Amino acid sequence: MNRQILAAAVAALALAGCVTTSTGNNTGGSRPAGGQRVQQPVNANGEQPTEVVPQISSKAKLIFDDALKAYEAQKKGGKIDYPGLEKRFRAAADADPNLAEATYNLGVLADRQGKTREAVSLYKEALAKKPTLRQAAENLGVIAQNNGDEAGATRIYTDILNNYPDDAGSRARLAEIARRKGELDRAIELSREALFRDPKTLQAYKTMMQVYYEQKQFSMARLIALRATKLDDSDPEIFYTLGLINLAEKDPTKARAQFKKAVEARPDFLPAHYRLCQMAFEKEDYMGAEEHLRKILQSNGKNADALLNLGVAYKGMGQLDKAMATYDEVQKLNADMPELYLNRGIIIGLKGDPEKAITLFKTYIARKGESGLGMDHPVHVLITEQEEVIKKREEDKRIQAEAAKMEEEMKKMEAAAAEEERKKKEEEFQKAKQDAKNPPPPDAKAGDPKAGKGTAAPAKEEPKKEEPKPEAKKPPPAPAPAAAPAAPAPAKKGEEPDDGL
Repeated sequence: MNRQILAAAVAALALAGCVTTSTGNNTGGSRPAGGQRVQQPVNANGEQPTEVVPQISSKAKLIFDDALKAYEAQKKGGKIDYPGLEKRFRAAADADPNLAEATYNLGVLADRQGKTREAVSLYKEALAKKPTLRQAAENLGVIAQNNGDEAGATRIYTDILNNYPDDAGSRARLAEIARRKGELDRAIELSREALFRDPKTLQAYKTMMQVYYEQKQFSMARLIALRATKLDDSDPEIFYTLGLINLAEKDPTKARAQFKKAVEARPDFLPAHYRLCQMAFEKEDYMGAEEHLRKILQSNGKNADALLNLGVAYKGMGQLDKAMATYDEVQKLNADMPELYLNRGIIIGLKGDPEKAITLFKTYIARKGESGLGMDHPVHVLITEQEEVIKKREEDKRIQAEAAKMEEEMKKMEAAAAEEERKKKEEEFQKAKQDAKNPPPPDAKAGDPKAGKGTAAPAKEEPKKEEPKPEAKKPPPAPAPAAAPAAPAPAKKGEEPDDGL
């Protein structure tokens, strides 16, 4: 993922140097067939004869020089017109098929645009025209190196050194391979040998710069980087390494500025895009992360890691459907990627399906391996959160069921009370209706049981004033017994008898 891309850097130097190496007035000689790096024959004195190349037509040289001037102007302007330059160099090559440098430069342009197969074919064609064109052989070695074939690249560089013992570029490339293998002392030694032979060997400076960075000698690494910028102030690898130094020194602001310089110098420089993408994620700048991921995917649309991160960026921006669609693309490319299940689970959880989310999280754990995940891994927190969602959902269902039951009972009670009230009002209505049909007689006393039902209610009597109760009198004393009465005198004749009353 972070493999340095070196072919374009070599090509830039070689492209600029083609004016002096291609237009000499040489005559005669034969060209080997194919694209093999052919050793020069040895004469009787054990010396390699000077290569004889055919004469180049004046027309081809003029077209070539104009093409090279156009390239230099565009380089200074910071914008390369690849189709326009291709037409110019193609016209030079067509004007004279022996002009190997024009074919080589077409390979450089193809190489810079990521057309690796086309570049390889053009480099081989250039070597077939001119076996001494070491830049073409070196770039073939760089392509092999970038494709992971370091053994093949080493053979190519060694072959160049066998033919040209003082070649600085091949030594610098071998130094870079030694650095990648961890042979740091050997890398420094080869880089110094390259600079001794050619002090302007940029790759030697870059290898030394990276060795010192890996050894945490940041001051030395920065010093070598500054020397390298004097040779080429637009090389993205130099800015990238300076950015790494700034990160190591805990200065992310300066690091970000250096990484931006790297992608400004070469928009397709992927290592800087990866770093900028990572820093954007750390700041939760998901739009910025998306921008760098799209640059990465322009180089390789089938990069499963970049697509997965693009889905994460969409999720961060709240575009869940886009995120899921991106994960679908990842699944087609690499269904065994554990992070795919983790990120899918997060989206499914946000969409409200905790059971499925937990299943995806457990699949992630199984694919990563229990030993590869500590108990503090975020996936365990995610599972706990989804389990809490399920518990809350079940509790909410229980509460809703109880509330629905209580509401049903209240409705029944309200219905019963309403029915009772209705019956009461109906009875009162019927009673009033009956009373209206059978009014009471005028002299009917209130409360007379003989009064018929339905009679009019008697007028309300005024309440009687309560008379004060007489005080209880003490009983008189019992009278003394009277004396027996005397016998009445006999009545006289003619007089009324006295009844004694």
